[in-house]
Amino acid sequence: MKFLYIFTIVLLLLAVIAFFARETIFQAIGDFLVIQDDLYAADVIHVIAGKDHRTEHAIQLYKQGYAKTLFFTGGWCTFHNYYHGEHGMQQALAQGVPREAIAYDDSSVTSTYSETVLLKAWIDQSPAPISSAIVVSDPFHMRRARWTARQVLGEGVEILMAPVPLEKTPYNQQWWLDESSQGYVKDEYKKSVYYLLRYKYSWGWLSEWLASYDTG
Repeated sequence: MKFLYIFTIVLLLLAVIAFFARETIFQAIGDFLVIQDDLYAADVIHVIAGKDHRTEHAIQLYKQGYAKTLFFTGGWCTFHNYYHGEHGMQQALAQGVPREAIAYDDSSVTSTYSETVLLKAWIDQSPAPISSAIVVSDPFHMRRARWTARQVLGEGVEILMAPVPLEKTPYNQQWWLDESSQGYVKDEYKKSVYYLLRYKYSWGWLSEWLASYDTG
């Protein structure tokens, strides 16, 4: 009985602490997903398919001299009615980026992983050696995107993460107060677990079964 009493008191104290520290805890959960490196010149900027603010940020990095090439990936998008890769190229051209500084692959993709596979294929066939890449995506996507890049590209390509500033995205740093941001953060944690199982800790029938759920 004495142990149960002490255990109950400890649980209540932890619950009280968690309640009053909930914003700090929530902030840490969101911040863990965000990776932002100190940037310096790289060989290519890879723009992961998504909303136009990703492309806008990548173009600004290009104009600031962080790379000589922009690389866009992403196939047909039924929601936007365009190919993401080609759309990124058109946006860059419209903002004065020369065509020779733009590469894209609008092959059909199912995930960040498959987009990174396209980047690797482009690197492998590039006539000029590629040893570094800047990855652009949304802030809460960065940790999974970096893990993916390291898995696919290996140690031969240095990876720098350049998230779009949160104020230029539709998401909120206080993600727990915004429905769409809540969904994004929750999905990132679920997808991170899925990626570990799908691309590192599965084989045979399990790998094939997990592959049937590829998305995002």
